[in-house]
Amino acid sequence: MSDHVRMPNEGEVVEVLLAEDNEDDAVLTLEMLAKNGGCHVTWVEDGEEALAYLRKQGKHASAPRPGLILLDLTLPSRGGLEVLAEIKQDPGLRRIPVVIMSHSTAERDILASYDRHANCYMTKTGNLAAFEGAIEQLKRFWLSVALLPKT
Repeated sequence: MSDHVRMPNEGEVVEVLLAEDNEDDAVLTLEMLAKNGGCHVTWVEDGEEALAYLRKQGKHASAPRPGLILLDLTLPSRGGLEVLAEIKQDPGLRRIPVVIMSHSTAERDILASYDRHANCYMTKTGNLAAFEGAIEQLKRFWLSVALLPKT
């Protein structure tokens, strides 16, 4: 057994990619993630841009590799399920945890997300306090409990 137990993401600022087309949802998510630090969030508004960011294409050529992706299902240009499938089929990206964040509670959306290897599915409730609590729990788990891959 090691003399030093490494705390998950200890002393690190985790890069997070937020792919969200709804400005209100994005702003609230950004505000909640900014509380108490621990992460740097890049926000993109459509599926094409999310993939360009992850593939370091165009204006995202020097983009840092995210340790976590927060992905909405209803993105313009390419929907979240299509983006998720491409991420999980790419050997260079598939290890990055992807959390689906959606207003949908439809079983077909939940199953389709897990069928494409989402790491988590959470709903964006219309209740502000509940949504803030969910983001805080998401942040606590993914940035303080889970060990994230470095490559």
